[in-house]
Amino acid sequence: MKKTDETGIFVGKGEKPVYLLPRLANRHGLIAGATGTGKTVSLQILAEGFSRLGVPVFMADVKGDLSGMSQPGKAHPKLAERAETIGLDDYAFESFPVVFWDLFGKKGHRVRTTVSEMGPLLLSRMLGLNDTQEGIMYAVFKMADDQGMLLLDLKDLRSLLVFAGENAKELRLEYGNISGASIGAIQRRLLVLEQEGAKQFIGEPTLDIFDFMRTGANGYGNINILAADKLMHTPKLYATFLLWLLSELFEELPEVGDPDKPRLVFFFDEAHLLFKGASRALLDKIEQVVRLIRSKGVGVYFVTQNPLDIPDAVLGQLGNRIQHALRAFTPRDQKAVRAAATTFRPNPAFSAADAIKELGVGEALVSTLGGKGTPGIVERTLVRPPSSRLGPATRAERKAVIEDSMLGRRYDKSVDAHSAYEMLKERAEKAADAEEKAAAGKKPAKKKTGARRSNRQGVMEAMVKSVVRSMGSSLGRKIARGILGSLMK
Repeated sequence: MKKTDETGIFVGKGEKPVYLLPRLANRHGLIAGATGTGKTVSLQILAEGFSRLGVPVFMADVKGDLSGMSQPGKAHPKLAERAETIGLDDYAFESFPVVFWDLFGKKGHRVRTTVSEMGPLLLSRMLGLNDTQEGIMYAVFKMADDQGMLLLDLKDLRSLLVFAGENAKELRLEYGNISGASIGAIQRRLLVLEQEGAKQFIGEPTLDIFDFMRTGANGYGNINILAADKLMHTPKLYATFLLWLLSELFEELPEVGDPDKPRLVFFFDEAHLLFKGASRALLDKIEQVVRLIRSKGVGVYFVTQNPLDIPDAVLGQLGNRIQHALRAFTPRDQKAVRAAATTFRPNPAFSAADAIKELGVGEALVSTLGGKGTPGIVERTLVRPPSSRLGPATRAERKAVIEDSMLGRRYDKSVDAHSAYEMLKERAEKAADAEEKAAAGKKPAKKKTGARRSNRQGVMEAMVKSVVRSMGSSLGRKIARGILGSLMK
């Protein structure tokens, strides 16, 4: 058997070789199993296979192990034995073109987006707002639209929230009731969000989604790896970022139907974090995006310990499945085993429910879509060994990869928002002084040291800053909401 050929991506061998067909890879997939059963290796060998086909890949590196894909593997008796057992004739070690990313800018290129691009639904999810507070968030975004403002960073959002709170009576008829208590609760949560690192993620320059879709040496697809070890300490930020990324892909990519191979494959590790605590409305939109993004040529693969972590409406859309061992110690575990077994097309040679509890490390029940898009008979499979390194890259190796990347010039240095803010501050103060002069019918008094500024000044400042920055850095880009926000309309 070969690693990747006209038959597809070689996953491993049971009674017969098991392949994943590239033209059906955008029908999504699931990699599930208990800790330590081999999920990471399955993710790694699929990513390698897609890369060889020239398909870019995105994945979050939760434990730091996946960074080793940038380095060739090393000979080991167990790897050689596995390759021989499954008949992998051309097994060899190689590295893959890897691009490192990091929301915090420590272990890869910075990833940023703006408040407007996040939209009110995702921001409400990230902040954990209740229905009333979420309604106010929608009202604030509508105000931004009506005023022609582009919300770029958290300062812009806070300023507009202050304006909404101070002018609640005047705004009530057009935007509904805006209570000071709800505004205060949102502001407090924004402060917490900043402490968790969101301030570094929300700003400019914003990510160009097509930079995730490049190819590297030998025509291999780039493997984009997001450092998520620190990010996992703020699970809402992690889940919201990945969901925003999916929505951006849907919004930016054209319809392609079912191509011969995906345009991008997206691996969502620790998938349970996406659904935990999500509202019914958000779950509906996740289901909708997963269903529709297939037509954009994007395959989404959820990686999780327990298949019960995935809602049935989403689980039913995952056609390609790799199920590692599950432990049936509790009633919920036993339910998970039964649920996982019933999703496979039965193999008369064994019981899937029994096999799931007996699988060894590196073994999995695998079912991929066949030629007509129908699920194949489940196979008890020895998963092939990876060609890249098992385990993390060293700090020096990671640094060398980052420094060799051409994307550093675009993303590693933030737009000097502080300098622009200070320049616009003077213009905003002049505008506020002119407003006071018109209201008082006299020239403004010379500003005294320590004099209190008008409460409306912050809003005026945010308006001027937003307009000028949008002209200078966003080139007139229309206000975006992300597909999850626009679908609510």
